[in-house]
Amino acid sequence: MSKTKPKTILIIDDDPDIRSSMRIVLEAEGFSVGEASTGEEGLKIAKSIDPDAVIVDLMMETVDAGSRLSQSLKEGGFHGPIYLLSSAGDSVRFTVDARDLGLAGIFQKPLDHKVLVNTLKVKLGVSS
Repeated sequence: MSKTKPKTILIIDDDPDIRSSMRIVLEAEGFSVGEASTGEEGLKIAKSIDPDAVIVDLMMETVDAGSRLSQSLKEGGFHGPIYLLSSAGDSVRFTVDARDLGLAGIFQKPLDHKVLVNTLKVKLGVSS
């Protein structure tokens, strides 16, 4: 029986604690994880590791850095799901339409790790 290659998730967030906690949770669930702390670094790493999904912080260098990065990824040919990570509270759900930005969804900080893992498994077709 051949073992399938783990799905790779790229986390782009300027907060090293957020990246670290997500890495621990995702790797424990069998995902491979890449990290970047800026949008520019995220674009370079995305090209080198070819992730299956990307999670990007909405507010990094600038208020809309995450949404602009998402557009850059799409324009660069990335076809996987992109999730926005936001600490802006529920208001972001009403002011940002994830589909208009080509996003798969928005995760709220503080992050519910069960929701994160279950969402990624379903979206990427990973069996539990």
